[in-house]
Amino acid sequence: MTDQSSAQKPETAGQKMWGGRFSAQPAEIMQAINVSIEVDKRLWRQDIAGSRAHAAMLAKQGIISTEDAQTIDGGLAAIAEEIENGTFPFRAEFEDIHMNVEARLRELIGATAGRLHTARSRNDQVATDFRLWVRDRVDYTVAQLEKLQLALLARAEDYADALMPGFTHLQPAQPVTFGHHLLAYVEMFGRDASRFRDARVRMNENPLGSAALAGSPFPIDRHATAAALGFDRPTANSLDGVSDRDFALESLAHASLTAGHLSRLAEEIVIWTTPQFGFIRLSDAFSTGSSIMPQKKNPDAAELVRAKTGRINGAFIALTTVMKGLPLAYSKDMQEDKPPVFEAFEALDLALAAMTGMVGDLTANRERMQAAASSGFSTATDLADWLVRNLNMPFRDAHHVTGAAVKLAESKGLELSQLSLNDLQNLEAGITEDVYSVLTAEASCASRQSYGGTAPDQVRLQIKRWKETLA
Repeated sequence: MTDQSSAQKPETAGQKMWGGRFSAQPAEIMQAINVSIEVDKRLWRQDIAGSRAHAAMLAKQGIISTEDAQTIDGGLAAIAEEIENGTFPFRAEFEDIHMNVEARLRELIGATAGRLHTARSRNDQVATDFRLWVRDRVDYTVAQLEKLQLALLARAEDYADALMPGFTHLQPAQPVTFGHHLLAYVEMFGRDASRFRDARVRMNENPLGSAALAGSPFPIDRHATAAALGFDRPTANSLDGVSDRDFALESLAHASLTAGHLSRLAEEIVIWTTPQFGFIRLSDAFSTGSSIMPQKKNPDAAELVRAKTGRINGAFIALTTVMKGLPLAYSKDMQEDKPPVFEAFEALDLALAAMTGMVGDLTANRERMQAAASSGFSTATDLADWLVRNLNMPFRDAHHVTGAAVKLAESKGLELSQLSLNDLQNLEAGITEDVYSVLTAEASCASRQSYGGTAPDQVRLQIKRWKETLA
């Protein structure tokens, strides 16, 4: 029987573009593991933008003719139109988006297409494309975060004076307002947006022109291509230019922090919608039912947002693992850089959109929250503060007296505000009728007038500040 090894098979179309020193086609399994077009074809916009900028620079520098550059640009524009219209023939034999575009360009304009790859490599090409894609997603994510902040601000304004229990250890601590609670998430997501903006500044350098790893002997103008693609400057070291994936790792790290904040809010929504809490209600638009229990109304959107955190955190770990031991400059391991980034931002975008929808949809049960805010001895600290202010008592002594008052109220099945004046004076003779002015949840919240406190006036002040910031 004749040996039908890969060495006797005709070379693939992709190999024709890089296989001059090869006399045999790759094994089928080599082709399967090497091909990335199904993943990286989503970089087509960035790839074409980079190629058009590169061709224009080559012509301006006299490296290729103006006529060839115009022909190349026209072909690239036609390819972009084909991809937009869904008629572009993505082919696995051309391995990746770069070679698919170049191969199609050759079909459209002939041998002139071969001039496009002058003074560049797939190494700096993919580094540029990927950087452009991540930059675009960072911009989009910041916009999504701001939409979520605006949704939270709208709800915070609606409930600026709505009382609820503040918790530590998920135990009643002190009364706060629901608006104040929601503003805590506005702050968190504001920091997330700030981190993404900071990352964008660091990533906004252009690797194009680094070529394979050592730069180019052609008289290219890297500042021109950087400007054409919206970068602040070219990367200053060609080795780093092609091997750096910090921009992706940093963006994933920030995505993980954002996902953590989304998960915390999702967890609270899950808790608040239970009958045991009953603090908020989601409409049918953001709830699901049970296939067996007709009474169920589940906050599945919140639960799924909470679960997306695992996928996003996993993406960060995946890419750090890919990059941790790679010598300079480029290694094929880095072909695995894109799947976790694409997956993480897809999950994050969906989670942000879902959370924005839920926040806009929810309605709070003021009565239920206020009742909870007034229970659990939540004004105990207010009693201690009153003792300090009015009786000049050291706080530790006031703390002890208040603890005794809580113990007494608990034994009688009462709240602090329901203890008689005689009960309180038996614990501390100096206590007067005025103490009852601080033992309600309303009075407690209203007294927290320090900057950033939960008093409704302070809540509205912070809402105004954030509206101005986001505007």
